[in-house]
Amino acid sequence: MSELRHYDVILSPVITEKSTLLSESNQVMFNVARKASKPEIKAAVEALFSVKVTGVNTLIRKGKSKRFKGVSGRQSDVKKAVVTLAEGQSIDVTTGL
Repeated sequence: MSELRHYDVILSPVITEKSTLLSESNQVMFNVARKASKPEIKAAVEALFSVKVTGVNTLIRKGKSKRFKGVSGRQSDVKKAVVTLAEGQSIDVTTGL
């Protein structure tokens, strides 16, 4: 198995109403690579944002079938990670890296 680089593991932050509510409880949500493991996600977040991570929970959102102009298609599956930060740590996801 090839080792993923930190920038390959973290694809983008998730900016939704639910992820904004999570930020109040010291958690941040990211879209991550499908092959990324929890230790790889933890190492990438700690290296890129200079914070201490206490926990990582992952989920895979299955892609939906959609129709666009009469043509049916399928959205791809997305893996998300909910990263819990140590007390006093924070990440401002509105600014870029």
